[in-house]
Parts: sequence; structure tokens; C-alpha cells
Amino acid sequence: MRKFKIPQMPQTTTKSIRFPNDVIEEVEEALVGTDCTFSAFVVEAVKVALDNLKEDEENNIN
Repeated sequence: MRKFKIPQMPQTTTKSIRFPNDVIEEVEEALVGTDCTFSAFVVEAVKVALDNLKEDEENNIN
């Protein structure tokens, strides 16, 4: 499993999504003192989640 890291902002397309307020607060706290946006953090988290799903799928096949 790869480790989460605070990403740089890639080219993007705008999407709207609703987050629970407590999740927003936790992400914003994690970003204090970094040069990362909320969106970039969420994109990296989704990428890690997708990689984890792929790994799980591969492990279940083998």
C-alpha cells in the first residue's frame, strides 16, 4: 500500500461534492501550514483509495 502524501495541484475539471462538516474540519486542520488545497488533498486521497481497491482486487484474484 502506498503512503498518502500532500500533493501538488494538477490540471483539473470542476466537480461539486458535499462533505460532512466534521470531515471538512479534519482536512482543513491537516492542511494547516502546508501549500496544499482542499481539492488537491481530496484528489490524492481518492487516488490512494483507488490504488487500494486495485490491490485488494488483485489479491483476491491470486
